[in-house]
Amino acid sequence: MRRQQGGEISGEGAGKSTQARRLRTRLEELGHKVTLTREPGGSPGAEAIRALLVTGDTNRWTPLGEALLHFAARQEHLAHTIRPALSRGEWVICDRFVDSTVAYQGAAQGFDQSAITRLAELVVGDTMPSLTLILDLPVEVGLARASARATAQSTEDRYERMGTSFHETLRRTFLEIARSEPDRCVVIDGTQNEAEVARQIWHSVTSRLPV
Repeated sequence: MRRQQGGEISGEGAGKSTQARRLRTRLEELGHKVTLTREPGGSPGAEAIRALLVTGDTNRWTPLGEALLHFAARQEHLAHTIRPALSRGEWVICDRFVDSTVAYQGAAQGFDQSAITRLAELVVGDTMPSLTLILDLPVEVGLARASARATAQSTEDRYERMGTSFHETLRRTFLEIARSEPDRCVVIDGTQNEAEVARQIWHSVTSRLPV
C-alpha cells in the first residue's frame, strides 16, 4: 500500500467487498498482479484476532483493548501479507485499513486519537494507501444492506449491533478524514447502482494512479 501501488476501500454496508473484487479483476485484465485482502484479518494471525473483534457482546472490550487488538492484527497483516506483496511489485487492495481505527475506536468509542496516531506511526509507518475510496451512504441504508446480506450462520455482526448513533459518528468521521486528506481520499456515493459505483472507482484509480 505504498505510493502508486495500494488502495483501501471503506464504508459500512456499501458493497466494499464486491467493489474490491471488481477492481481486482479490472487490474488483472491489464496484466497487474493484485493482492486482495481485508482488515481486521488478511493473514493467519490477524484472522484469529478478527474472530475476537467482530463477534460477541458489543461491550466485550474496552476502547484501549480493542484498539490494541486491531493494531496487533494490523501488524501481522502488514508483516505477512501487505509488505511482501508490495515488495513483489503487486497492487494491494484492502477492505478497510487504519482510517477505520480512527473512526471506530477513536471517534465512535472515545479512544484517544493521539494514541491512535502514535500506534499508527509504530505499526504502519509509511505503508499507507496511495488511494482511499470511501463509499458513502446514509446509515440506515448501510445497516439495512448489511442486515440483508447477513446469513443465519454468520456471527460477525458485533459492530453492526452498536446502534445508529455509533454508525452516524463513523460516517461523519470518514467524511471528515476525506475532507482533511483530499490527495489520498475520494468519496463515492454508495447509493448508486453497483455498475456506476464501479465506474467511478475505476475513474478515481486511473486518474490518480499509473495503471
